Amino acid sequence: MKKLIQGIVEFRKGLTPEYRNLFAKLALGQKPDALFIACSDSRVVPNLFASTNPGDLLVLRNIGNLIPPPESKTEESTQAGLEFAIFNLNIQDIIVCGHSECGAINTLIQGCNKNCPHTSAWLEHARPAHKKVQDGLVIHPGLSESNQTSLVNVLQQIEHISRYPFVREKLDKGELRIHGWWFDIAQADVYCYEPTLNQFVLIDENESEIILKRVTN
Repeated sequence: MKKLIQGIVEFRKGLTPEYRNLFAKLALGQKPDALFIACSDSRVVPNLFASTNPGDLLVLRNIGNLIPPPESKTEESTQAGLEFAIFNLNIQDIIVCGHSECGAINTLIQGCNKNCPHTSAWLEHARPAHKKVQDGLVIHPGLSESNQTSLVNVLQQIEHISRYPFVREKLDKGELRIHGWWFDIAQADVYCYEPTLNQFVLIDENESEIILKRVTN
């Protein structure tokens, strides 16, 4: 807590006039560029590695960056996040971002603490991804079982999202795009899933041009 409180004090001291004006404008409303679905892991900071400003991203975070499939009736806050992004904010891009050394995926693989039934039930939304890895699906050879599952889980959650009727309608009309990203914590690198290659490709200058062409055409 000491670090957090001191951080707030330093934030107030260092707040430039430009940032004060930005927050004044944001107080009137928001128009984020994308819905960013990320893990709650404290090491994953989307606004940092994407170099975005306040107001640029609508961030939805939970344990394991999971979206329950539409037939699930156990949880509604993530579904509400999807609806709010699409219908209230007219967002046209959704990014599902997993990451390396994910504690949620490790817990799924190793087994959940018996005192955490809610965690155990929640992580079942990633179970299909782990099963695919167990059945031999390999996207990037050489990765640990946990990191391989984390990669596949990004694609699994995209599949879940795509099955919502209101999402499917937007996708079919070309009014919505869903992207799969993966953050390598140790290297501080971000990868984007390229469907034609069935691989996660490092987002460098060349890959960024490919992505931008795809989203602007």
